[in-house]
Amino acid sequence: MERNRKLKNSELDRKTIAEFKASEKTRLIVILDNIRSLNNIGSVFRTADAFLIEKIFLCGITATPPHKDIQKTALGATDTVLWEHKKDTLELVRELQSKNIKILSIEQAENAVMLNDFEPETNQTYAIIFGNEVKGVQQEVVSESNTVIEIPQFGSKHSLNISVSAGVVIWDLFCKLNINKL
Repeated sequence: MERNRKLKNSELDRKTIAEFKASEKTRLIVILDNIRSLNNIGSVFRTADAFLIEKIFLCGITATPPHKDIQKTALGATDTVLWEHKKDTLELVRELQSKNIKILSIEQAENAVMLNDFEPETNQTYAIIFGNEVKGVQQEVVSESNTVIEIPQFGSKHSLNISVSAGVVIWDLFCKLNINKL
């Protein structure tokens, strides 16, 4: 007898596209600010699908589906997760703030709140912004954000790939926002 048998795909209780679209979403929006890597974009789509994210905004030079390199890592998540392209990230931030959505830039900055210390408000929707692989989130966007969140790091690099950062932050906020549902 196998002690820790791996589950088969048929045992994973996967949602259909229709079931996903009808599901209650986590009160999180993801904004990708000028992301260059198509693989990173696809990976964020896949993470967004896993944690029922409301929507992804692809801003500036961030590529949009359909694209084979996005699809390669998204594995179909571009069909489930709602997305939209916006030319200007700062304009989007101001539009979302006018709808009472709080903006969280994921960045290393003065007065940043460490992710483990951040406590989201109940029934508040948040938009989390991940920046360009080299330059990060644009300074004007960081300045306009309600809060800057930093992922604590303890090694010598103090830098994570954007898809890794998205996974860490989305999982943390998903847990905090859905604490009574887990």
